Amino acid sequence: MKHFAELLMHGATDERAGDYMLMSLIRQFETRLLDLFGQGKLAGTTHTCIGQEANAIAVMSALDKAIDTIWSNHRCHGHFLAYCGDAHGLFAEILGRTSGVCGGRGGSQHLAHRNFFSSGIQGGLVPLAVGTALADRDKGAISVVFLGDGTMGEGSVYEGLNLASLRDCPVLFVVEDNGIAQTTPRALGVAGSIADRAQPFGIRSASIGSVDLDALKPAACEAADYVRSQRRPFWLHIETVRLRAHSKSDDTRSEAELAALQERDCLQLLRNRVGDEADRFDGEVAAYLDACFDAAMQDAEPCA
Repeated sequence: MKHFAELLMHGATDERAGDYMLMSLIRQFETRLLDLFGQGKLAGTTHTCIGQEANAIAVMSALDKAIDTIWSNHRCHGHFLAYCGDAHGLFAEILGRTSGVCGGRGGSQHLAHRNFFSSGIQGGLVPLAVGTALADRDKGAISVVFLGDGTMGEGSVYEGLNLASLRDCPVLFVVEDNGIAQTTPRALGVAGSIADRAQPFGIRSASIGSVDLDALKPAACEAADYVRSQRRPFWLHIETVRLRAHSKSDDTRSEAELAALQERDCLQLLRNRVGDEADRFDGEVAAYLDACFDAAMQDAEPCA
């Protein structure tokens, strides 16, 4: 398992093949979680990033993971797997095992592993991301925080933008705008332009309306390079798609709307470019996930 994870993160000689395997890993992991919940084998809830995998891969590819700090949210599995590839640690965490990345006590939303942190409190990590960026300002590191369109109603977001600009904090705000906050369409919950949200604070911004990894990677690199070189904040707005429910089954969108969104599936787009080898890659990823899940099921549960 460890060898495959290392190969997945660092050893692929072909960049496109490596990207595809990582995207397949995230998609298959998330799909398995939904299946496990459907079978009654998992308790609580989970929020998958199906449809948004390319964002995670693009942003993580732009970072120096040895020193940069990542602050994720409730939809964190794709970010985590793109960060380190540790499917066993994540399975074990969600299953409540001691071998989980937080000893089985953080669950699906609250992860802490090396420089990666997540929380289900929307907007609540923005002050932490800004504070980390300020603390690391002279160390060459940057801080990244993932937001969503539903986070735009949180006051802490704007307080963070204000302080980040005033204090020249090297923080990258990544907004994964999937157009719906749980079951509320963006038009009913967010006034004005999300892409332009940070401009009144004097923060440089960019918006990209693509799910194509080939377009997202250079956009993420340009944003991260700006933050690192200028020691200033940056607002990267990504118009993305969420192909499944907010959590497990709470999807109020029509079948026609969901069918239209499937036309913007980042995995299928990359799969078309990979070609005939995609099936083999999917099989290798599936075998790795089988081993990770089986091992996690055998691990000990925490003491009460």
